Amino acid sequence: MSMLTPPGMGGKYRITGSKYPRMRRPRHRRRIVLAAVAAVVALGLAGWGTLQLIDVFSGGSTKSTAAGGRDTPRCTPSPTPTTPVRALPRPGQITVNVYNATPREGLAKTTADELRKRGFVIGKVGNAPETYDKKVPGAGILLGATTASDSALTVLGTQLKGATSKADTRTTKDVDLIIGTAFKALDVQKDADQALATLSTPVKPSC
Repeated sequence: MSMLTPPGMGGKYRITGSKYPRMRRPRHRRRIVLAAVAAVVALGLAGWGTLQLIDVFSGGSTKSTAAGGRDTPRCTPSPTPTTPVRALPRPGQITVNVYNATPREGLAKTTADELRKRGFVIGKVGNAPETYDKKVPGAGILLGATTASDSALTVLGTQLKGATSKADTRTTKDVDLIIGTAFKALDVQKDADQALATLSTPVKPSC
């Protein structure tokens, strides 16, 4: 019996010779798998971060190239233009005839005086012609030549919200304000000035 044979074990369990089984620690396969997964994730994050840096320094060309194969043009704001939205006349270049189509007396004169204070040139003042006398249910009607629709009538319309603009057959540059039965007063001058300033605001470039 060899010295390596445990006591009480003989026969086929007897160990003979100089060789004996070696005891090995079990391999931790789970740790190996987790380590491999972690390595793959780390490589993926590193690649994603690299693409983000490239995209930042290239101005977004990576995304546009991946999407359509062409760089998307960026909008470069141009210098603020000096041309206004419309070439509108100033109040001092507009002659306004004020007519009263309501039963209230003196309304045409007080309205004309207020328009004069706001810089308009006043023409005729009086009662409305029979075509409109007591036949204007709204705040008022603005009348002028066809060419005045986008010029003098637009400027005059900033003084009275709700007034209706119409064109007639006249060939002169003067315009009419016919006061209607719903008229109370001209718009507050501050609001009217703001509306007029908005019409003359330069066009801003859009991206």
